[in-house]
Amino acid sequence: MNGSTKANHYIPGLDGLRTLAVFAVIAYHLDLSWAPGGLLGVNLFFVLSGYLITNILQVQWEHSGTLNLKNFWLRRAKRLLPALFVMLAGVMLWTVLFAPERLAALKSEIMAAVFYVSNWYLIFHEVSYFESFGPPSPFGHLWSLAIEEQFYLFWPLLLGLGFRLLRQRKWIIGGTVAIALVSALAMALIYIPGHDPSRVYYGTDTRAFALLLGAALAMVWPSGRLSAELTGARRLALDGAGIFGLLVVLWMIFRTNQYQPFLYQSGLLIFSVAAAVLVAVLAHPASRLNRLFGWGPLCLLGKWSYGIYLWHYPIIVLSSPLVNTGEPDALRSLCQISISVLLAALSYYLIEEPIRFGKVKPLHLSARVSVSMLLIFAVMFVTANGSLQISAGEQGVGDNTQVSGEQIDMEEKQRPSSEEPPSDSQDEAEDKSNDEHEPEGFEEEDIEGIEDQGSGSITVIGDSLMVGLAPALEELLPGVIIDAEKGRQMHEAPEVLAKLRKEDKFGETIIIGLGSNGAFTEKQLRATLDCLEGAEQIVLLNCRVPKPWESVVNETLAKVSESYPNTRLVDWYAASRGHDEYFYQDGVHLNPTGAEAYCKMIVEALSSNQEEVQ
Repeated sequence: MNGSTKANHYIPGLDGLRTLAVFAVIAYHLDLSWAPGGLLGVNLFFVLSGYLITNILQVQWEHSGTLNLKNFWLRRAKRLLPALFVMLAGVMLWTVLFAPERLAALKSEIMAAVFYVSNWYLIFHEVSYFESFGPPSPFGHLWSLAIEEQFYLFWPLLLGLGFRLLRQRKWIIGGTVAIALVSALAMALIYIPGHDPSRVYYGTDTRAFALLLGAALAMVWPSGRLSAELTGARRLALDGAGIFGLLVVLWMIFRTNQYQPFLYQSGLLIFSVAAAVLVAVLAHPASRLNRLFGWGPLCLLGKWSYGIYLWHYPIIVLSSPLVNTGEPDALRSLCQISISVLLAALSYYLIEEPIRFGKVKPLHLSARVSVSMLLIFAVMFVTANGSLQISAGEQGVGDNTQVSGEQIDMEEKQRPSSEEPPSDSQDEAEDKSNDEHEPEGFEEEDIEGIEDQGSGSITVIGDSLMVGLAPALEELLPGVIIDAEKGRQMHEAPEVLAKLRKEDKFGETIIIGLGSNGAFTEKQLRATLDCLEGAEQIVLLNCRVPKPWESVVNETLAKVSESYPNTRLVDWYAASRGHDEYFYQDGVHLNPTGAEAYCKMIVEALSSNQEEVQ
């Protein structure tokens, strides 16, 4: 995400590659279904940064026999810090004015961002990139910049030591590749399939291999020594290698997702190798692919890519409704991208370039920074804030409280004061609650044939969503056994089921509602279903959760359930489409209206199953 190096010569194709990388990341953060692997754009940046930074250091060593670390770090600071500080200041100013309740939560993240330790902050505070509920942090994307900056800090020291101690460059290259392989191996060994991958995703130790592969490439394939005099079969082979690398990169962006074990066991390494091949070809002046990626608009966006990366995520977070059960809003996404590009351009021309190259005097620079801050804030206010205020008016976006299972349980019993009061009077409501203890909206025929199944005939296991629904289900289905726990995931289900069977709480009908807390593999789901021997019917509930794993969970449930004949999949995702009013502000847990709809869906599924059996 750093600017183009001038140590050798300008390579326009690499700026075009930055454009591909940053828009892949944007597609991922917009949750576009056609680019589930867009997060791999970060790996493109890592490989590219490793290549360019090592190129700079290598040229410096060859010219002077030493590394001027002070000059290197100062140049990195002038390139990266001003734009980062402006973004942080802009977002914090917006937060002070429009969402002050979020300040406390963001202060520590700002300090982590300033010192480039955001990735370790997230690891040690157990903040999952994939599984956190509630309003996402506008600084959640800065973990990757932290990894790059840590690389910029330590790699020159290690490389300089290698240059001094090892006379033959092949040993430095071999050592670099060896460390990269150790990093990739650490990722594969630490990662546990079906569990939250954030530790290996955030860790500098487990992500360093992409940067190091780029570094090794720079020592094998230094851009300054590549000649444009390449013809015939060699040029054809060069372009063929580049096209192959590009196809692998695009295939993985379009066809993989962050919940596939393959990605952490070898996929990210394969992607990084393909990215290194692509960088090598684009860095060669004889490459035709370099001309394609060097197209003017692609290069321009590549020059702005650092600012686009900085701004896109806060814009998306601050201008997207927390609860959105409708279809994707293409116009909003287009506006979010346009705003991010506009802010990046302002940052590039008014702040980054003047400071980087010292083109203006200090007094003029202060005035320019002030003007640019005003312009940037004006853009945020007029566009992003406008969209957010609509969402806030409808949903209370400013609330930063995460909803716990215990809170949901209480809120199921007592409607929050912020909601509209019930249409019936309190006396009428009490009369209804005493009428056979049936929740409003359920007719007698909805539960006919279910309530007489007997104590223990229905067993439900679930997560915090089911914790909140337990009182209503127990009232609707007397004798139902509910085993629900906040944060539970599918890989825990076999153990839970074994415990229930041992305690004689294993019903004839098993209902499983898991998936809100993260994805699971087909193998893990099959392991759960294989534990249900003896159950007459199994009901699987899919999920609606505003996180990337939603589609993965629902697809896995749909695919696996087809091969189990006594299993029925109940489609909560479809049933809740267009019903924002069902959800609390985290977009997952259900308010009384949503709880009623969810319970009715379960009752109807059980009734239908009984009719089929009869």
